[in-house]
Amino acid sequence: MPDVAVVGSGPNGLAAAVVMARAGLKVQVYEAAAEIGGGTRTSQVIEADHWHDVCSAVHPMALASPFFKAFELPRRIELALPKVQFGSPLDRGRSALAYRSLDRTADELGRDGHAYRRLMAPLVRHLDGIVETTSDQLLRIPAHPFSAAILGLRTLEQGSPLWNLRFRGDLAPALVSGVAAHAVARLPSLAAAGAGLLLNALAHADGWPIPVGGSAAIAAAMAEDIRAHGGEIHTGVTVSSLAELQPAKAVLLDVAPPALSRLAGSRLPASYRRALESFRFGNGACKVDFILSGPVPWAAPGLADAGTVHVGGTRAETAQAEHDVAVGRHPERPYLLVSQPSPFDSSRAPGGRQILWSYCHVPAGSTVDMGEAVINQLERFAPGFRDVVLKYKVTTAAELAAYNENYVGGDFSAGLLDIRGLLQRPVVSPVPWRTPARGVYLCSSSTPPGPGVTGMPGFHAAKYALKDIFGLDVPALGV
Repeated sequence: MPDVAVVGSGPNGLAAAVVMARAGLKVQVYEAAAEIGGGTRTSQVIEADHWHDVCSAVHPMALASPFFKAFELPRRIELALPKVQFGSPLDRGRSALAYRSLDRTADELGRDGHAYRRLMAPLVRHLDGIVETTSDQLLRIPAHPFSAAILGLRTLEQGSPLWNLRFRGDLAPALVSGVAAHAVARLPSLAAAGAGLLLNALAHADGWPIPVGGSAAIAAAMAEDIRAHGGEIHTGVTVSSLAELQPAKAVLLDVAPPALSRLAGSRLPASYRRALESFRFGNGACKVDFILSGPVPWAAPGLADAGTVHVGGTRAETAQAEHDVAVGRHPERPYLLVSQPSPFDSSRAPGGRQILWSYCHVPAGSTVDMGEAVINQLERFAPGFRDVVLKYKVTTAAELAAYNENYVGGDFSAGLLDIRGLLQRPVVSPVPWRTPARGVYLCSSSTPPGPGVTGMPGFHAAKYALKDIFGLDVPALGV
């Protein structure tokens, strides 16, 4: 009989299972879908032999997350590092490019290069402390208070109407706000600024790698480790009640808060269930995947070498697009997050073809097909883009929600990203992964540190389950 049951095989559920299996416990993982991975699935979305990432595509935290560092992920999978980590195109064939080298990035930003360097250099210098601080519950006293203060002060600046104070041109602001807009939130805002600055600093440290073979390689590496330590993974199994998991001593759930309430039922106090059922989700995304006959014909030099491109135009244009979404409108010129993995991973498409991954933000639950708006934005900065499109597929926010129960309304962040949403995830607690039901833990992105492929929600939940139920310490996780 299993010691531990894990429900959900997203990166956090798999991380939890890795920790528990390596501690010598009998682990069973249950996944409702036919394939493991959740947000790290890679599929032939449009046509055979063309591999698109279903959700996450580029992984800044693959080299920085404390869990993946301990797991030694780069020794288990191949990670391709683009020459340009990310870029932001502007009109008239201009672009701002972020290299791993902070100095080179600043040198190419013209009159705002010095200001950009002063903004980012302390974050890069103290990045280890910042990552450790932001990988835990934000209510705690940070282990690295000076690093936390550096991030906090810059977050206050870039998350407020003061965000343009240090800049004079449009290149650097577009570069910074393009990353901040990863958060589905108004710009400027504190939550978006904090997340964006962290991701920006990671680009100038280890970079933003792309897994060769797609994001599924990350899930496969964790699954292999679970099985190597005696764990079992069952796909196509839907768990409808915690009673089905008896007599497991510990249950770790990679699910959204409403699903936790439904699964646990009367095992949870009524007040806690109400908090789960009223948990706030954010707006959604409309995803557009492309098969191209060749590279994207970017007007700006350098963007062809970028793994990620933030397509939104100026800082003001990106902010307007995000404002439209926040008030329930579909932007005519949406902000796009674009990944172009084919130049760095030839296995993703055959015969000189390319795949392109993109999404834009839309109101929660949207059924609107944003394909034409996305193509228009790409055509704006890559004239002739329509001519290289062979096929494309649109996945609306409503369809994303149907694909993954954790993406309520199409919210792949699994919870609203504002200050309250970062602290109350899903409740305000010093140990939010532990539920009031003994032996039951929540380990999805609806717990700290929140969204992103970090494995940290699963790691934290497993750490407390080991301590509370089995009296064990976290085992070594390396190869």
